[in-house]
Amino acid sequence: MPAVKRLVTKAWDFDGQSDFSNPFHSFLYTLALVYGSAVRLRNVLYDVGLLGVRRLPRPVVSVGNVTAGGTGKTPMVIFLTKLLRERGCRPAVLSRGYKGKGEGRVGVVSDGNHITASPAEAGDEPFLIASSTGAIVLTGADRFATGLHAVERLGADVLVLDDAFQHRRLFRDVDILLLDADKPFGNRCLLPRGPMREPVNGLKRADIIVLTGSGENSGKSPVEEELRAKYPGIPVFRAVRQPKEIIPLSGGFFPPMQANPPESFPSSPQKREPGFPPDTLHGRRVCAFAGIANPDSFRKTLASLGAETVAFLAFPDHHRYRVEDIEAVRKAAEKGKCEITLTTEKDGVKLRDFPSTGIHALRVEMSVTDGAGELVDAVLERLGR
Repeated sequence: MPAVKRLVTKAWDFDGQSDFSNPFHSFLYTLALVYGSAVRLRNVLYDVGLLGVRRLPRPVVSVGNVTAGGTGKTPMVIFLTKLLRERGCRPAVLSRGYKGKGEGRVGVVSDGNHITASPAEAGDEPFLIASSTGAIVLTGADRFATGLHAVERLGADVLVLDDAFQHRRLFRDVDILLLDADKPFGNRCLLPRGPMREPVNGLKRADIIVLTGSGENSGKSPVEEELRAKYPGIPVFRAVRQPKEIIPLSGGFFPPMQANPPESFPSSPQKREPGFPPDTLHGRRVCAFAGIANPDSFRKTLASLGAETVAFLAFPDHHRYRVEDIEAVRKAAEKGKCEITLTTEKDGVKLRDFPSTGIHALRVEMSVTDGAGELVDAVLERLGR
């Protein structure tokens, strides 16, 4: 399966929905026609009310996208959750908990005071959200059930849906849609011929559009004016993922795993080794690795910081690291005479079983580059706050 996935994602680099010169691309395009028909039919059924929508007893804000792959959903959820808490709200983040052991049922990752699940149980992204925000975080395929649990048992007054733009069976008061500023629609083909989860006209359902990028591409995006012209009623904002800190994974940033783990971990570790600024990577020989949807974005971020990435190992998204993986990273670092071994913060939460490896993680935060106050006001207004 990994080999097939690599072939599919490689096909996404090629434009042209009707290019039949490559048999494999033609096969993917045929599958995309079937997938697209099903998605369009489903959306029509929701639009005309033939498929029902359930409403939770508290306001709901959704963060999602229209493409497969990373657009910064997790940093945006963290950013939004922190802002809601600063405004006096008690938000709960509802996540599917992809590849977590509790994916199919209601799982409490954090009750707002303690983290009660490991990354393996919760999924790496929900665990990262919980440890970064101190907010209530729940996982489960049934967002209605997790939402009720958050409201009735944990006192949540705002519900934040992680990766839920296509989760139309749950009513939301605010739909925030993230688009990559450089390549918002990939090759504009539907899955599996391209990265599009649904046709581009699905953008009309968004209440707010945020164009995201990394710190080095914070300029005006060519698609921005196109979006403003085509969807004049939808506010468009720009946000960037900015490197904030390099943290030692053995320094108390994430609770260490033990042979007999306690029932809960503090949601915000009180003591930790200090990190150091990202610009200290300038000119350093770096061994980097990542198991995220778009590993090349991590490589580009390191390049923007002036790091000399001598070795780079890409693992599948949501990869569960094994001893042999860490050994491969160690050997690559030794071979390249690297001064530091670095990974993403999302990968870092899964490395608590390897506390003595000397691996660091790059902490990245979402920052709205223009109109941050307007974005917050727009969300709160739609939430009735």
